[in-house]
Amino acid sequence: MTDTRLIDPSAPGSRSEERAAHQKRTLVVLVIMQVIGAVGVGVAPSIGVLLAGEVTSNEGLAGLARTASTLGAAVLGLPLGTLAARRGRRVALATGWWSAAAGGALLVAAAQWNLLVPLFVGLLLIGAGSAVSLQSRFAATDLAAPEQKARSLSLVVWVGTLGMVLGPNLGAPGAVIGDATGLTVYAAAFLIAAVCMAVAGAVVFFLLRPDPLVLLQQQEGITAGGEGASGEDRPRLRERLSLILAEVRTNLRARYAVVAILTAQAVMVAVMTMTPVHIVNEGDSVTIVGITISLHIAGMYAFAPLVGYLADRFGHRLTIAAGLGIFLASLVIGIVVPDRTGWLIASLILLGVGWSFVNVAGSALFSAAVSDEARASAQGAVDAAANLFGATAALLAGPLLVLTSFSLLSLLSVVVLAPLAVLTASSRLGGWADAGADG
Repeated sequence: MTDTRLIDPSAPGSRSEERAAHQKRTLVVLVIMQVIGAVGVGVAPSIGVLLAGEVTSNEGLAGLARTASTLGAAVLGLPLGTLAARRGRRVALATGWWSAAAGGALLVAAAQWNLLVPLFVGLLLIGAGSAVSLQSRFAATDLAAPEQKARSLSLVVWVGTLGMVLGPNLGAPGAVIGDATGLTVYAAAFLIAAVCMAVAGAVVFFLLRPDPLVLLQQQEGITAGGEGASGEDRPRLRERLSLILAEVRTNLRARYAVVAILTAQAVMVAVMTMTPVHIVNEGDSVTIVGITISLHIAGMYAFAPLVGYLADRFGHRLTIAAGLGIFLASLVIGIVVPDRTGWLIASLILLGVGWSFVNVAGSALFSAAVSDEARASAQGAVDAAANLFGATAALLAGPLLVLTSFSLLSLLSVVVLAPLAVLTASSRLGGWADAGADG
């Protein structure tokens, strides 16, 4: 059942004090959930990639399998956002984590017995973990004060770093469990991942009370249970999509935020995905590839709290502009010195930092700009779109690198940044993004 406790508005100051207390509790629960769950999510782009090659024994099928978790996050993002709108964050986040845990269980079977169908289905389902990991950053803003939205969001992004670092290294404990149980290393690693994601679902389901989104809806006079009445009066998915599209079409702030999020995701994924291939083609070792990607991930997440502070203090547009500058510096390195390993590592670090600036500021702006009626569904939709853009960028970047060069890939990525740069500089945006979270 959804927690429907109300804050008594009759006592002076009680609403803001109670809301602040619930926000602190929400952040604690989300941080615990994110750290545990991200360990499971982090296994997909590393051990999942290796498992795909082993099970399929076919480079074409392996390529599809490698993008399956990203596609799963894209496909499941909107339904999970819609579920949040109807039932609250607690139910949606728990459902996503438990779906991902089921995917992890399927991958145990796929790894143990080289099963193709469980491999694809398992990777698609584990994408639900990525989807709810992203949506948890929006849950952190539901009850946040306007001047603290970006910082609250960035905290949840930042703590995911631990999981992203530990996830790719589950092979070592997997070997220990494998020795004790007879499971293969990959199967044991996904068993650990499945347990972590199941526990993350339990943490959020049992501890995220009161539900921050339901509480916000009650305070704003929106029917608890999501953007309308219960039962047959609730908007159908098609109606929710129409509401989201109308929001983006008519809300300049929301539209700018969406462009920022999608642009950052497409550019980051395209270049990041192809850099390891390029490094190996230049004659460097797999160890160098691992170091490069680890530093890139650190760039993506380590500075998130600082980015959140800057967005709250100086505004979303200035923070996005700074991110664009960092992106440009990264891509110029890729254009000018694509054959220097040290410079490529620096380029990947800057790529991660640029993504952090644009994504955190854009996400915080979107959360502040979108209307209460469309908030949860729209947040799920923008995450789904971001994952879809990332998957598409990764698929296109491969053939582009084969047919041309890393320099041209970097140059085309600069072109992709151009529309966001024009919007950021546009006088139509006025001063709303230059001061404070809500502008």
